[in-house]
Amino acid sequence: MSFFKDLFGGDDAKKTPPPELPSDARIDTEIAAIFRMLADTMGTERLVIQAGKMNALALMRSDNRRERVLALMRILEEDPLLSPPPSEAELPEILGRMTEQVAGILARRDLEDRIERKVTEKLEKDHEEYVEDIRRQVISEENPGAESPHDKKKREELEALENIHLTQSVMELLRPQDFSEIVGQERAVRSLMAKLSSPYPQHLLLYGPPGVGKTTAARLVLEAAKHRAVSPFGETAPFVETDGTTLRWDPRDMTNPLLGSVHDPIYQGAQKSLADSGVPEPKPGLVTDAHGGILFIDEIGEMDEMLQNKLLKVLEDKRAYFESAYYDPDDKRVPPYIRKLFEEGAPADFVLIGATTREPEHVNPALRSRCAEIYFEPLTPAHIRRIVENAAERLNVTLGPGAAELISTYTIEGRKAINVLADAYSLALNRFEEDEIAQIVSRETTDASADDTAEAEIIGEVPHIDSAAANGGDVSRETLPTIDVTRSDIYEVAQVSRLHQFGRKKSSDTPAVGRVFGLGVSGFLGSIIEIEAVSFPASEKGKGTVRFNETAGSMAKDSVFNAASVMRQLTGRDIHDYDIHVNVIGGGNIDGPSAGTAILAAIVSAVTGSAVRQDVAVTGEISLQGEIKPVGGVFEKAYGARQADISTLIIPWENKKDIPEEHLGLAIHRLKTAEEAFAVLFADEKWMEKGGE
Repeated sequence: MSFFKDLFGGDDAKKTPPPELPSDARIDTEIAAIFRMLADTMGTERLVIQAGKMNALALMRSDNRRERVLALMRILEEDPLLSPPPSEAELPEILGRMTEQVAGILARRDLEDRIERKVTEKLEKDHEEYVEDIRRQVISEENPGAESPHDKKKREELEALENIHLTQSVMELLRPQDFSEIVGQERAVRSLMAKLSSPYPQHLLLYGPPGVGKTTAARLVLEAAKHRAVSPFGETAPFVETDGTTLRWDPRDMTNPLLGSVHDPIYQGAQKSLADSGVPEPKPGLVTDAHGGILFIDEIGEMDEMLQNKLLKVLEDKRAYFESAYYDPDDKRVPPYIRKLFEEGAPADFVLIGATTREPEHVNPALRSRCAEIYFEPLTPAHIRRIVENAAERLNVTLGPGAAELISTYTIEGRKAINVLADAYSLALNRFEEDEIAQIVSRETTDASADDTAEAEIIGEVPHIDSAAANGGDVSRETLPTIDVTRSDIYEVAQVSRLHQFGRKKSSDTPAVGRVFGLGVSGFLGSIIEIEAVSFPASEKGKGTVRFNETAGSMAKDSVFNAASVMRQLTGRDIHDYDIHVNVIGGGNIDGPSAGTAILAAIVSAVTGSAVRQDVAVTGEISLQGEIKPVGGVFEKAYGARQADISTLIIPWENKKDIPEEHLGLAIHRLKTAEEAFAVLFADEKWMEKGGE
């Protein structure tokens, strides 16, 4: 220690040098101060070690201040080869630089010290939190049912929400509870029952417009099939329902609610015990939930095409398989159930029922080939009226004159008809004063048990299920007195909801010249096409013009020129001798050849002045030889005719097997030629009058 005492000047060096010190004395003081600061910063022992490494110990002991400065330079620069010592003239400048270096070292040291203190504090805090987590984990393991105050609060909030009930869904309340309440679908229900109650149930695709009862029919048929001795469905057979429009999946199969997915320990977070071991966890999907029962996919035509293909694989294998790069079959830590799922797959033996409102071509052809197809029929106004009347009875509603008929003009969907009735019911109820409502509205609880399902029976040819079969559990509903719902209520609902009449009556007992009802179809809905034509003699014979709707397709326009040839054959009149305008009322965009016969009849009527019956509708392509050729959608077109109150239907002869006799109460004529059609269409025989050459 005496060395450093002597080296740094001992106690005398700590005294402030008097300002009158000569220049040499000031330099010596600065050199001693720098050594002292280095000793304070690095520590005495470390300074001595560093000086030894830099070959500066001898220089530090020198009486020559130039050599002592050289020692400082080697230590600070960490260069043992620095030489020679600086000159006297260089010392002030070098000492100034050294002072800045030492100041920087001191600043860094101070910062490091502060950071070190904060790191230490953070580590201590994290350690405390970690210990607290371990403590809570140990407590939870000792008391599995215990919950923290925070968890308890959240649970109580959820329980409070469960106690709030605003209303019961009208659709839930009025859902058909037996087959007799599924209106207008007797043949479809019968076919559905036959295919599912067999010892060999088939996969099914259900086609039809929305709101006709496809989902409800499938539910009820399953309940009925459970009671058939030959049926493979057990008492606990599930009915798993999903919607093809909302099924989302990851092409990497990281997320697939339909087929199942794998929760990898890194990306998706398997349960903690598995994630800690790096074991992936398979999660079976809806196909496994439906095992032994029915998987019902509504709007199956909206499903992703690749997902449809994957579903095909499951139907063939009757199992859903899982894959993961994290699964190691040799890992002893893999639980047996996970090993079984990866190696054998999850069971998925179910009957698929897909429903769609779209045309069959929107469904995967391979999927269609594995499924039987059932078409649900559009609802007629009579069907809608019956649905409304049944719903009114269950709501304790008295329908005013014409109310049900009016609702049937606004929709062909049973679901929408019930919603209109429910809106009108609410409107009628609100005519009462508050005290009156309080007096007439009472709440009661009725129990309807799904376990009371009676043996399925046959009423006529339609299977029947007891009313409690479809809806299980306790149902809370309002028992209300009879409420009157009038046509005025229906009109007000229609106006507020901006409803337009779907099925306006268009037929008439009065024949008309140049006006013919054709038939079109869109999806599963048929409709009336009103075609009109006017004719005037051309200003110059042989140079007449024909004008048709600009919105009409090319095939529809071709029908006009086919009609010209047939008209000349039948009437002897040349279309070029007339200026003719053919129009589709309402600006309908028609395409395809099915309106050909109707267009021909409208032109012939306009040219000859022969009136056309207004209670007849016709569909069929017209050939150049005057033959009526087959067309598609005849079954649906019949419903469109019925909506317009048409009584007579003309269809091509080759479509005779497509529609039953007396279907929907229609007088159906299956004809081969335009001449046969004219005998039905025209009210007189003026069309037969030959024109002049």
